[in-house]
Amino acid sequence: MKNKYGQLSTLVYETDKPVGVSFGDVAYYLERLRDVNGPILEPGVGNGRFLVPLLQANKTVVGYDASAHMLEVARSTLQQHQLTAELVQSDFASYQSAPRFDAIVIPAGTFQLIDSFETACTVLGNFYQQLNVGGRLMLDLDAAQAIFTSQPSMRKWQVGGGSIVTLSSTPLNVDYANQVSTELHRYELWENGQLQRTELEEFVLRWWSPSEISMALQLAGFTNVVVSGGYEYGRAPQSSDELISVEGTKN
Repeated sequence: MKNKYGQLSTLVYETDKPVGVSFGDVAYYLERLRDVNGPILEPGVGNGRFLVPLLQANKTVVGYDASAHMLEVARSTLQQHQLTAELVQSDFASYQSAPRFDAIVIPAGTFQLIDSFETACTVLGNFYQQLNVGGRLMLDLDAAQAIFTSQPSMRKWQVGGGSIVTLSSTPLNVDYANQVSTELHRYELWENGQLQRTELEEFVLRWWSPSEISMALQLAGFTNVVVSGGYEYGRAPQSSDELISVEGTKN
């Protein structure tokens, strides 16, 4: 049930964060990738929100995601935009590839869905192996306050006709020792006032400090590690930043 992105959560994601929506990440990463001509890997590709701009910038992209529902939306999105990319169903730890990529990019804090420090370090090592020499890993992370200060909430989205999807979020636990926050997400689909479907999901995120993620990349073998605040490359993160971006190079 953990971080599954089922049918209703995928519907919410597509409604709330469709292609064309940016949090500052799209322009930032397109600029960072401007001189990358070889293949790019996007783990956790989701609904294609960032994939489509990459392809429209004439990049060659491979994407993977653990959610079959998300990949179904991504494939439909590519078809609508008359674009093509290799899409694979896989989670972070299972995806394997020989060195073939010139960049690996993970926007939107997706890397934090890996809630185990040990697993995350293994995945970073896999990323290093999957990059060509000179290739770069780029990812961003939500700041700690965005994870540890969540409150019970309810949101709703109109999803067509008389249908509405509601999302109730309830904080369950904050494990400060392991830097992990867990919420219970309850998705409900309503049609003409009648409840049609319910999905429950444990939503788990891990917080990384700037120094910790920098050391983790270095332990995986990356050099020239740069941790930046607010999508301003090279600016040291500040406590007021809502996110940090991290970049490292395989030499």
